[in-house]
Amino acid sequence: MLRKPATNFAASLGGARRSISVQSLLHGSPEAKKAGEADVLQHSRLVGRGKYIHGFEIHKVKPDKTDEYKKAAERYYTGLKDDAGLNVKLTGSWETLVGEQDTFYHILEYENYGGYDKTTQLLKTSAHLDAYKAMLPFINSRSSQLNQEFAFFPSAPPRAQGGIFELRSYQLKPGTLLEWENAWRRGIDARRKFVAPVGAWFSQVGRLHQVHHMWQYPNLEARKETREKAWQLDGWAETVDKTAQLAKFMDAFVLSPLPYSPLK
Repeated sequence: MLRKPATNFAASLGGARRSISVQSLLHGSPEAKKAGEADVLQHSRLVGRGKYIHGFEIHKVKPDKTDEYKKAAERYYTGLKDDAGLNVKLTGSWETLVGEQDTFYHILEYENYGGYDKTTQLLKTSAHLDAYKAMLPFINSRSSQLNQEFAFFPSAPPRAQGGIFELRSYQLKPGTLLEWENAWRRGIDARRKFVAPVGAWFSQVGRLHQVHHMWQYPNLEARKETREKAWQLDGWAETVDKTAQLAKFMDAFVLSPLPYSPLK
């Protein structure tokens, strides 16, 4: 039996005239995957906050050069944070405690893509470029990714609560972003009862079909107790089960904030 085109859904996607059904979009069928980046963009309009772009910068540092790297990174990222003319904010900077060792995460907040374009152009001709180059001798490899916030989960403002951070990353099956967002949004209230979320993002440039969310805990024991409490609430088990089905693989890294991080 042939599926009928999801005309109402297509209309909500800005009048896109495709014969892809709702089920194929949500469940990652071959026809949805072939739709390509256009669908990723349309999905982003539905689930994203749309106000900011968050750049994830990940540096894998030479093991014997971490102290030198930290000093150079502090000079560079505090310089960005304190330069009002760049129109960029430093969300936070962290070092990995559990996960990929000698790896550092920096999250920058831009005023959407226009802000990102403007900032990157300014950096090319500013004194910050020298500070950036000063980090490079201590780094083995670099990667970056542009992410958007989920509409239901805006990033936390600067705060100093202490403890550790957990960054959880999921590689989703292509075409399942809407279903993941729907399941997670229904279950997030269970977690909010015990811990305030830091942020949640989905990728738009770089490695695609990725979702990240971040939490803050006093320590690993508190993390364990919080997660156990969440399992006792209705809806959380269903959320975990559903989102696990949509992911190809996932990671959970424990991070420690660097001294200059606005979130710490």
